[in-house]
Amino acid sequence: MKIARFEPWSYVDFFNPDLKPFAKDYAASQWVPPVDIIEEKSRFVVQADVPGVRREDIEITMDGGILTVTGVRHPTDHEDNADLRRSERTNGRFSRQFSLPEITDAEKITAKCRDGILEISIPKLPEVQPRQITVEAA
Repeated sequence: MKIARFEPWSYVDFFNPDLKPFAKDYAASQWVPPVDIIEEKSRFVVQADVPGVRREDIEITMDGGILTVTGVRHPTDHEDNADLRRSERTNGRFSRQFSLPEITDAEKITAKCRDGILEISIPKLPEVQPRQITVEAA
């Protein structure tokens, strides 16, 4: 039995050509890592499951309030005389995009990858606190 991958973005041109730029990155992805997005008091944290992806194969960019995470997982090499009976681990390119709120500090975004989990820390801008202004005599 052959399993065919459903590509919902292939119909974007038919329904709305204005969405085509967003479909480009998604259609080029062969798999999509699951993520958790956590909001803390001083930052947002994006955690993505990327087992088998080397740190140098991950690229994170920030442009116009959109955080883009792309990368590639290379296939595992098997011995020449090995006969692969089943393969369920997806290899290839992936891409995820996240729209960030205006309260984030794009200049201080950091990322680290450990034990197959990519963690991106997105600090929030300091809140502007109202201040009391004293009136002086003229």
